Amino acid sequence: MLSFPGRIFRFYRDGFRSMSIGKTLWKVILVKLFIMFVVLKLFFFPNFLATNFSSDEQRAAHVMEQITGAVQKQN
Repeated sequence: MLSFPGRIFRFYRDGFRSMSIGKTLWKVILVKLFIMFVVLKLFFFPNFLATNFSSDEQRAAHVMEQITGAVQKQN
């Protein structure tokens, strides 16, 4: 018996396989995923910590300040 994600994958795989344009649809899906996860990350989600802080200690201090500062403001 397959897990739930395995059954979902098998459902879509078999459905696309029986379609006449299934391979084209898989290509479109893969291109869209590539654009979403690679291209958008490069242009819209820069590595803020690496560009603004030079050491791991500074990065850790900034993250800790951001996490604990938000909690202290709520109280």
